[in-house]
Amino acid sequence: MAFSKQHKNVMLKSYEKWLSQSQAVFVLEYSKMSMKDVDALRSKVRDAGGQLHVVKNTLMSIALDKANFEHKTIAGTSLMAFAVNDVPAVAKVFLEVTKNSEVYKLKGGYMDGREVSADNIKSLAELPPLPVMRAKLLGLLQAPAGKLVRTINEPARSLAYVFKAYSQPAEAVPTAG
Repeated sequence: MAFSKQHKNVMLKSYEKWLSQSQAVFVLEYSKMSMKDVDALRSKVRDAGGQLHVVKNTLMSIALDKANFEHKTIAGTSLMAFAVNDVPAVAKVFLEVTKNSEVYKLKGGYMDGREVSADNIKSLAELPPLPVMRAKLLGLLQAPAGKLVRTINEPARSLAYVFKAYSQPAEAVPTAG
């Protein structure tokens, strides 16, 4: 289907907007896909905090150039996921979809203006979810502070035990006989 120059400019502006809003972009090659399959995948990506779009390769290459992304020529059919919030969650969706699938193939992606391989995306997908990572980081940050508080309180606690022992009458100590 041929697009007018005006329609192509609108598409290009959309691609540039998506690239500027996303933390990472993942590219998936597809074949023999119905619109129902695309909508189901879009829903999964949206739930993971991203957007999924079928893109025109030539226009996306132009948008990548304008956004100063390092990239190779994009070939074949391309579905692109733009990870807006949680990059590992979107990577997990793509990894789940491509496992044991003849319809989908993970091509690679872009992160911080650089091209990343499919293996890098698989590594990202293996990261724990963002709330778990935040909880672990918070635990790591709180552990030294807790140890410091316990260390500072220990001499006072020991002194309190000594005062308590002196204030109470002495109990008879049984003797071995």
